[in-house]
Amino acid sequence: MLFGRTPVLPTPEQALQGRPEPVFRVPDRHTVLGTPLLGPYPEGYGTADFGMGCFWGAERTFWKLPVGIWTTLVGYQGGHTENPTYEEVCSGLTGHAEVVRVVYDPALISYERLLKTFWESHNPTQGFRQGNDVGTQYRSAIHTHTPEQAALAESSRTAYQKVLTYSGHRTITTEILPAETRTFYPAEGYHQQYLDKNPAGYCGLDGTGVSCPVGLAMTDG
Repeated sequence: MLFGRTPVLPTPEQALQGRPEPVFRVPDRHTVLGTPLLGPYPEGYGTADFGMGCFWGAERTFWKLPVGIWTTLVGYQGGHTENPTYEEVCSGLTGHAEVVRVVYDPALISYERLLKTFWESHNPTQGFRQGNDVGTQYRSAIHTHTPEQAALAESSRTAYQKVLTYSGHRTITTEILPAETRTFYPAEGYHQQYLDKNPAGYCGLDGTGVSCPVGLAMTDG
């Protein structure tokens, strides 16, 4: 079932057990921004978690935004296995998605702007895949940290579905869940800022070409 043609999320009973401590060390600082990956983060800054397929390109998409991004890091979130490794996540037996965590200054960039980048930078209608990348770890996901984030995420999904449907696209499959129920595990050091270290490396991100009306998200019924 887990290795058939159609990927299937494992149940907690099927998932790999994991371990209480990580088996690798995460670098201290961002190779582009120079800021701490694991904190401490400035007081009053926000945290956003997004799954958009392969996390290499997803992370670069956010660190390249012109203002307001304090740091970014990639990791595994939304599954059952404690402190997983990349190989375990790729097995399909952890339930985790590849995600990028974005720490941002809300005085310079809004969560709505991050949502617009999220929706437009990948195809959120593909289920357990992004392009040629197939597997449960490549699913589209938003894990929210506040009730306001949750409301904005939900309303932006509704608004984007309307324009996607009008443009002939399928139904959005993005999961929106509270981050407090989806522990974030940082990925191995070589994955952090991978496309800065390997500029010619693989990036499978490809959006739908449809603009997201995020500015209308809270008022568009």
